[in-house]
Amino acid sequence: MRGLGTVVNVALVVAGSLAGLAAGARMPQRWRATVLQAIAVVVLLLGVQEFLRTRNAMFPLASVVLGGLLGEAAGIEERVESLGRALHRRVARAAGEQHRFTEGFVTASLTFCVGPLTVLGSIQDGIGAGAQLLFVKSCLDGAVAVVYAATFGVGVLASAATVGVVQGVLTAAGALAGTHLLDARMVAELTATGGVMIAGLGLRMLEIKPVRVASLLPGLVIAPVAVRLFAR
Repeated sequence: MRGLGTVVNVALVVAGSLAGLAAGARMPQRWRATVLQAIAVVVLLLGVQEFLRTRNAMFPLASVVLGGLLGEAAGIEERVESLGRALHRRVARAAGEQHRFTEGFVTASLTFCVGPLTVLGSIQDGIGAGAQLLFVKSCLDGAVAVVYAATFGVGVLASAATVGVVQGVLTAAGALAGTHLLDARMVAELTATGGVMIAGLGLRMLEIKPVRVASLLPGLVIAPVAVRLFAR
């Protein structure tokens, strides 16, 4: 069922937020760290699994290299970071409970909606390739929501609406592309290319290497185009 991944994601963000609001600051920091590390390991291994779907490793390799060059030329990583800083600066001008609500909403929305799991997971769900990535992302977002809600309060709960809108739009775009533009080979190489980015995200989450994942995102467009041009 297309869209199920987003429904589950929204539900787990809501559940995690409610749990965090109930727990407050009583949750030990080591519990939070252990849960997030466990999910990060799964994300890393999931990226490897997705990469293994390729039928020719040159397609994902070329896609992430060329995509990375385009992403760096466009300054995607810096633009995403600048967006986050700009939003937080605007939030900082507020005060009291409104500030706390808005900061929680902005922080959680950026965390849950910016990254390869959001983009690739939603597209895969839309083209009918399954919602596995969004299910894993849902677990990650739910765990993070517990921590964020305990820190920022009810604003994190409101970010579930952002998740629904952003992923819903991407899923619809994936459904449209899958119907009219992408064949099975294109989907396989797009998935493998996304797997490289997901593995990079896992490395970042584990604080092993700060992979500039956002800059690699153009590779998701390059992969199916390369298959169309060069696959036999």
